[in-house]
Amino acid sequence: MSTSVLMVVVWVGMCGEQAVADQADVGSVAVSAGPKAFEVFVRVSPRDGRYFELSDGRPYVPIGLNLAVSPTGVRLGVSQTPELPDYERWFRRLAENRGNFARIWLSSATFDVEHARSGQYDPERAKRIDQLLALARQHGIRLKLCLEHFRHIGDGPQPHFAKRLHHVSQGGPAEKTTDFFDTPRCREQFKGKLAWYQKRYGDDPIVFGWELWNEINCIAGGDWAAWSEVMLAELHRLFPKNLAMQSIGSFDNAVYRERLYRPLCTLVGNDVLQVHRYLDLGARLEVCHGPVDVLAADAVRELQAFGVRKPILLAESGAVERSHSGPFKLYQKDKAGIILHDVLFAPFFAGAAGPGHIWHWDVYVDRMNLWWHFGRFAAAIEGIDPPAEKFRPVEIEHPRLRVYVLAGQKTWLAWCRDRQNTWQTELAEDRPPQPIREAAIPLNLPAEWVQSAHWRTYDPWTDKWQEVKLAGDRLVLPEFTRSLVIRADRRQ
Repeated sequence: MSTSVLMVVVWVGMCGEQAVADQADVGSVAVSAGPKAFEVFVRVSPRDGRYFELSDGRPYVPIGLNLAVSPTGVRLGVSQTPELPDYERWFRRLAENRGNFARIWLSSATFDVEHARSGQYDPERAKRIDQLLALARQHGIRLKLCLEHFRHIGDGPQPHFAKRLHHVSQGGPAEKTTDFFDTPRCREQFKGKLAWYQKRYGDDPIVFGWELWNEINCIAGGDWAAWSEVMLAELHRLFPKNLAMQSIGSFDNAVYRERLYRPLCTLVGNDVLQVHRYLDLGARLEVCHGPVDVLAADAVRELQAFGVRKPILLAESGAVERSHSGPFKLYQKDKAGIILHDVLFAPFFAGAAGPGHIWHWDVYVDRMNLWWHFGRFAAAIEGIDPPAEKFRPVEIEHPRLRVYVLAGQKTWLAWCRDRQNTWQTELAEDRPPQPIREAAIPLNLPAEWVQSAHWRTYDPWTDKWQEVKLAGDRLVLPEFTRSLVIRADRRQ
């Protein structure tokens, strides 16, 4: 977490996080920017409900990250200055590396239109949102807009997460946080806020979707599931061309499986199944202590196990100090970006609708200049249409590698991750990655499929493709370190 925004951020338990062109429109299909580039919307694909596509039928893979809060915007405070220098830089760097997606908190100090009085919305503050959307169009980046993140109205812990203007003593409609979510008056007022946004930003295809709340289970009272169902229905009514979704806190405790994540994934009107999970040595779940690729892939598989056929996204990830008490101290040693790499690749190769979306955009991605990783992921999946492939995620057993496979109709993709190279070995123990030589991968594929395919490997660390040949029913890999992508495209 960035110390530059500490005036509006805290780290707390499972909910800890900041309180606060179109060339890569799919990452897999190049699309030229132009006046018509954003006349189409992102939707759940009717060809395969586990993936996204554009409303004209082109596939869409959301390649990007959380850019929730701007340190510069925080310093602006109530100033009406509309300039957004952080977002100009972040969007430019992301677009240069074929990114096409970002998550924004509209409730951050930069963009919060409801900052003076409950139920009153500032059109001057909204000019910053106008500029944000214009920058997104300029750089070909679709935005997931998160509407709120506060956790109480003054009757709960963590004053950083309070929004006291909703309390009756401040002219608001609620005597306690529970009232804000459960009473008809407060619900109608929130619907009015959604309607205000609709009048200004309705039917805008630059919007990937609307997210009701950040980690709503962390509110200090109220029936979050019932409230969410009502408001998701309202989002669908007001924004019929945009996706609607909800989020809850980090999946770092086994009890959250049935208590939180099953209700989220079965929530009526929730278009996208989102999961948050971090490397956290203070987490109850042991998987959160180990290799980042394992914890990321496992988060996707947890949601797949509910049997709800909707797109899954690892919507927040990264690494934190114990129990979300701060950003991971070893980030500053991760000059190669191995944590970001694993967050990007593991979820998609486990069957998610896109790469994972890292949280620490300022103190990690931007400070360590790791933007190039987004381009490497885009290169690995270029030209692939996930809904058409109907990918089946499997894993191949190997003594040295974890081999994550997406078996499709015309494409066979695999991401091989060195078991002996982790954040622990490379960052904590200062042991550099060791070369892997002549590793062989067994293929359980029909002979005619194998023989008719074009087999290549892609090294995301060197950005190099290489032809590869089969040795019987095995694929012998070239030398590499850390990870390697295998791609077989079946010839017609």
